[in-house]
Amino acid sequence: MSMKSMRTLLKGFVLLAALPAIASAHPGHDGDHGFGWDFSGGFAHPLGGWDHLLAMIAVGFWAVQLGGRARWLVPAAFVSMMTLGAVLGHGGISIAGTEQGIAASVLVLGLLVATAARLPIAAGMAVVGVFALFHGLAHGAEMPATAAGLSYGLGFVLATSLLHAAGLGLGLITAKKSTVIPQTAGAAIALVGVAMLTF
Repeated sequence: MSMKSMRTLLKGFVLLAALPAIASAHPGHDGDHGFGWDFSGGFAHPLGGWDHLLAMIAVGFWAVQLGGRARWLVPAAFVSMMTLGAVLGHGGISIAGTEQGIAASVLVLGLLVATAARLPIAAGMAVVGVFALFHGLAHGAEMPATAAGLSYGLGFVLATSLLHAAGLGLGLITAKKSTVIPQTAGAAIALVGVAMLTF
């Protein structure tokens, strides 16, 4: 990817961050998205908001940068803690500042990718696990009591895993070409996180 293309990509991310619908910390999750509260509804949930989408892709990107066993342990920690958060959220347990926590995850995970931060695997798992809890609480809290919980849960777990895999794939591909590309992508994600926390 040329420098001109990367600048265009960065400008696109900044423009997206400026849009109120995207800058909102948790957009696009009102109602059932027309998919119903079953597997398809759960699958659509992480894909319907920039907060979830960017954070989950960033987890995969960062896992590649950490290397070794972190490539599967870090995403697995996210999925595990997100699932726990969803169970708690569906059970009526809430944590103050959940929306801010989700927005902060986009900022922090973007910065971790942008700086290619090197942390021990356990610390990396803990970082993504804390943020995953917030994402899970949002998933669970927004699922009505009448929802088919297991089916819905399997849907958003699969979607999350696929987003992690996309981040892993992008990280592996871009790492072979240049360190600038993942750093630029991470910076762009972090900028979106700043916008989410600001608006």
